[in-house]
Amino acid sequence: MKETFWTYLLIVLGLFVIVVMIIVQDLTGTSEEDYYLTKEVMQAAMIDSIDYGVYRQYGEIRIVEQKFVENFIRRFSDSINSTKTYQIEFYEIYEEPPKATVRVKTGTSEYQVSADSTVDFDIVTILSGILEEKIQ
Repeated sequence: MKETFWTYLLIVLGLFVIVVMIIVQDLTGTSEEDYYLTKEVMQAAMIDSIDYGVYRQYGEIRIVEQKFVENFIRRFSDSINSTKTYQIEFYEIYEEPPKATVRVKTGTSEYQVSADSTVDFDIVTILSGILEEKIQ
């Protein structure tokens, strides 16, 4: 009888460890994916939104705020997984010197803990980018 309880304990403990590993993998995978996606999209959107007329005339790098927001949202929506919900907020968008801060909020999948409660985690990625030039 004693060995049977140990067997049950090991099976329950094994299932618990597997569930925790799945939740942690989903959390870290989503966080890492959001960071690198935001980083690449921000870099590309800042380069796409450079005002080349000002650059040709005055030699100053400057971005257009509306063009940056439009490019960022377009590129981000083309690259995301459609099963998750994202909330994008823009802060501190300066045209000259070019700087932008973006906050991307998403969540993990919902996990059923008990019959009447579910658990999901919010993942917030805040990234700031500055566009600079090399002066030779």
